Amino acid sequence: MAEPRLEDIEDYDELKGSKKKIVWRVIVAGILISVGYLVAYSVFTDKGDVIKVQESMNKHIPMR
Repeated sequence: MAEPRLEDIEDYDELKGSKKKIVWRVIVAGILISVGYLVAYSVFTDKGDVIKVQESMNKHIPMR
C-alpha cells in the first residue's frame, strides 16, 4: 500500500467551492464576534465605579 501524496488531495493547491465559502464565513464570523465584544466592552465598562486610593498615608495618620 502506497502512502498518500499531497498532489493526490483534491484541494491541495487551493480551496474551491463550498470549502472556500466556509473558510470565508468563519473568518467573517470571527471578525464580527470580535467587533461585538469590543463594542460591548466599551459600552458596559463603568469607569465611575472605581475606588480612589491615596498613596500618601501620612496626611491622615498621626505619627508619634
